Amino acid sequence: MTVTELGKPATGDHAAEEARLRRELAAVYRLIAHFKMTDLIYNHISVRLPGPEHRFLLNPYGLLYEEITASSLVIVGLDGQLITDGPWRVNPAGFVIHSAIHEAREDALCVLHTHTKAGCAVAAQEHGLLPLNQMSLEFYNRVGYHDYEGIALSNAEKKRLVADLGDKPVMILRNHGLLTIGTTPGQAFRRMFYLERACQIQADALAGGAALVTPPPEVCERTARQFEGDHSDDDFGDATAPDLVWDAMLRLVERIAPDYKD
Repeated sequence: MTVTELGKPATGDHAAEEARLRRELAAVYRLIAHFKMTDLIYNHISVRLPGPEHRFLLNPYGLLYEEITASSLVIVGLDGQLITDGPWRVNPAGFVIHSAIHEAREDALCVLHTHTKAGCAVAAQEHGLLPLNQMSLEFYNRVGYHDYEGIALSNAEKKRLVADLGDKPVMILRNHGLLTIGTTPGQAFRRMFYLERACQIQADALAGGAALVTPPPEVCERTARQFEGDHSDDDFGDATAPDLVWDAMLRLVERIAPDYKD
């Protein structure tokens, strides 16, 4: 069911857009569960709803990611109050982090946060994410870092979260975990998938004990621009790759969790 900020049913284009976003967000929850990036009932993936109000879809506090469906997602306002009627509530720590970024970044339609083993390992390393492989080079000089302040339960932390993220597409919350944003749920998921893989590779590489090899800075920067779609120095380019990835992920969800659309 879709609702407006006043709790009345949404109509017209907004209703169709909300229904689509609900399905896409539910798909991302199932994908994060499938790729084992969950933390029991904790963490969140949020999506801003259409319209001038800042309202966003969020998982009900208490459900596992593999239990999330399109209709079970709740609507929350920037004040942290549930707009959706029902028995569920919202994790206040999730509200603080997600609402801060949604309010500050117009391009942050989707915000995704995890507490994975590899992500937390890199978040505990002083040097942060290293340019060790092609996956990590997507984020070269494009990672924000936010120092740990305790469980995010204070509105005062919001301005520091936003300042530390800046205009970056991803952030490492030190001693905490990973965060990605996207103009679509699919983009936020793809960024998290590869940020997580980059962290896994880094943890394994550092555990090996041998000296590490990193590309020259100019190669790292060129590669990051290639990931952003800048192929001015290339003979070939593929602007369709992100859409192909998302289409493939939707086919995967249809096979492993077809009830996500319910």
